[in-house]
Amino acid sequence: MEFDLALIWAAIVAFAVLTYVVLDGFDLGIGVLFPLAETNRDRDIMMNSVAPVWDGNETWLVMGGGGLFAVFPLAYAVILPALYMPITVMLLALVFRGVAFEFRWRAKETQRIWDWAFTGGSITAAMMQGISLGALVQGIEISDRAYAGGWWDWLTPFSILVGVAVVIGYSLLGSTWLVLKTTGALQAKMKKIAFNTGVATLTLAGIVSLLTPFQDPIYFERWFAWPGVIFSALMPALVVLTTWCLFDGLRKGKELSPFLSALALFVICFIGIGISFFPYLVPPSLTIYAAAAPQKSLEFALIGTVVLVPIILAYTAYAYWVFRGKVDPEAAYH
Repeated sequence: MEFDLALIWAAIVAFAVLTYVVLDGFDLGIGVLFPLAETNRDRDIMMNSVAPVWDGNETWLVMGGGGLFAVFPLAYAVILPALYMPITVMLLALVFRGVAFEFRWRAKETQRIWDWAFTGGSITAAMMQGISLGALVQGIEISDRAYAGGWWDWLTPFSILVGVAVVIGYSLLGSTWLVLKTTGALQAKMKKIAFNTGVATLTLAGIVSLLTPFQDPIYFERWFAWPGVIFSALMPALVVLTTWCLFDGLRKGKELSPFLSALALFVICFIGIGISFFPYLVPPSLTIYAAAAPQKSLEFALIGTVVLVPIILAYTAYAYWVFRGKVDPEAAYH
């Protein structure tokens, strides 16, 4: 029995990217929301809520990027030159944000500077992730198995729109996470923010979804020809159901369901992108099979992945379990 290793690896890389988005998304969202905190104590609580898990969340970014390099080298060689600037800026923003996370607790005299650095790094990283996604969706020009576009092809109105949508979407994740992890006035404030960012996220996601089929004929055919039209009807129904769960949970004072609903919205959007892309890894011309490494390389890499991924999942789940419950307002995060 032979396995379709290219397809299996595409699923593994997609899983790593999705896991990074939903896990690191909410702590980036907390950075985006940081200036809205009314007191320094509130900012401490916001940071405390992600202190045990934020750096572990970024494990999945390394796995997604490393997996792309190892098993889809041609796609890596095309995507990196096309998105060199936004990816570099994103990585620098994540580094700067990580430094600010540690320094704001110790450098009391310059704490406000590090607060703004934390916010700036979070917004910039989220924006660059969205712009990179938008640039990938609108297509990358390839000629002779190499990137053939210009230096600024990634910067378009559509990619900027996707960038803004990701920033607002991460704010929704961050606010619903804080509804789950905090109490009192801060929780009440985050409920209001979650409602507003929920409306904004759905609006922007709707606009992006309407514009996506027009970025390339492949998308239009995928969504409006048989059997893709089935997904065109199913996905909006799932969004409506998830939206109802989100706002109903916020209205009724529930704490877990709004966060899970916000995560579900991201998962649904990610699945929609996957449906649009498949079997292309770099639309509109490079498929997962054309971009895949030799069979032996896929087999070798899969052995290590089968061992490591369950371990990563286990320690991630354990960390969230150990630090479950509300944040102690008096606890230090370092």
